[in-house]
Amino acid sequence: MSEHEIFGEKYRVVAVNEQSLILQGVHSGEVLKIHNADSAHPLTEEDYPIGKLIALSNPSSDESLPN
Repeated sequence: MSEHEIFGEKYRVVAVNEQSLILQGVHSGEVLKIHNADSAHPLTEEDYPIGKLIALSNPSSDESLPN
């Protein structure tokens, strides 16, 4: 899956725990596992309820970030 395809897809949350978020692409069916690198801020089902529709953003293209 290319970068354009990953960030152009919408995903549903299929599982969540403190260290990872499992997403499934709505159109592609592709499954992604996103690891939480910040153990001080665990992921929760309250923040990411099962079935929630989300989109990923590319932080390298975020204009609000410093150069």
